[in-house]
Amino acid sequence: MRVLGLIPARGGSKGVPRKNIRMLGGKPLLQYTAETARAARLLSRVVLSTDDEEIAEIGRDCKLEVPFMRPTELAADATPSLLVVKHALEWLGSRGDLFDAVCLLQPTHPFRQSGDIDACIALLGESGADSVVTVLPVPPEYNPHWVFFRGPDGALRLSTGESTPIPRRQDLPPAFHREGSVYVTLRDVVLKGGSLFGDRVIGYPVDPGKSVNIDTQDDWARAERLLRESTL
Repeated sequence: MRVLGLIPARGGSKGVPRKNIRMLGGKPLLQYTAETARAARLLSRVVLSTDDEEIAEIGRDCKLEVPFMRPTELAADATPSLLVVKHALEWLGSRGDLFDAVCLLQPTHPFRQSGDIDACIALLGESGADSVVTVLPVPPEYNPHWVFFRGPDGALRLSTGESTPIPRRQDLPPAFHREGSVYVTLRDVVLKGGSLFGDRVIGYPVDPGKSVNIDTQDDWARAERLLRESTL
């Protein structure tokens, strides 16, 4: 299976300005994902998708390929990741470089492990799924069997549609949410199905203690604390 490793890093981040190349622990944030992706055994090629020349240059310094610059219209705040992935696959495919799957690696997750990338890719091939995504467990108090939605009349209704909540925490079925550090999706699911997930999604659990998604200054502070405490 040929798998494209795609690292999207646009220049216009707002929560933490220029975060993709901001220094974390003595190196640019982007470098963490670059090093991990290059260490993964099952990625056939690793490409940086960016609209920003400075990010592109730092990416090259991190030994990433930058075969194209992302169009400006695909680098807005509201641009879905799906369109960025489609652009990369189509650009490379038009030049004869075809892949069976794509692995999306957001640089805002600096502490993912190369073994997790390889495990997700292997699981995609073994399971027959459309995609594999990293997940974290949902705390019991946020389990769907205990979560209510408020209707137009103000009445609370369980998110599961059940009439009463499961009474004991021990009886709650495990629930998960997307962790975001690794998405591996079959090429046809992206290009023909228009989805990063498809109909059959498999979750790959990762260690919550090593997971951080840098979106705010508080997230950045947590990443720095993890590095200081050497818990990675």
